[in-house]
Amino acid sequence: MYIPKRYGQSKIYPCPFCKKASITKNSRGVPVCLAHKEAALPEMKCACGNYLNMMEGKFGIFFSCMSCGNKSLSKVLAMNPSVEIKKPIQEKLNYKKIENKDNIASKSKEKKEVTITSDQVDVYFS
Repeated sequence: MYIPKRYGQSKIYPCPFCKKASITKNSRGVPVCLAHKEAALPEMKCACGNYLNMMEGKFGIFFSCMSCGNKSLSKVLAMNPSVEIKKPIQEKLNYKKIENKDNIASKSKEKKEVTITSDQVDVYFS
């Protein structure tokens, strides 16, 4: 069955961090979305233990190993699951807002000293 190509669908690179459509490139030349423009991929290792060289070709980013050959970005990311990738700026801002709310709540729970006179005893203890 023949499915015709549609305009604009032939070269859509997904962002390696969040899998959204990439719009721009970061400092190392990896196509990423706007949220991950400052993020960078750390050094990747092959299954054989050698470090991989990142290259860019006709079909996007790929990695080259001296002993194993070329590997796609998806295979390399699957081989390096322990790689920590920087979170986008928006998620960091939301995290800071939550921290500020917790700090305000903890400050309001602080104990306050109240002085009771003999005239007000019935009001507080009844």
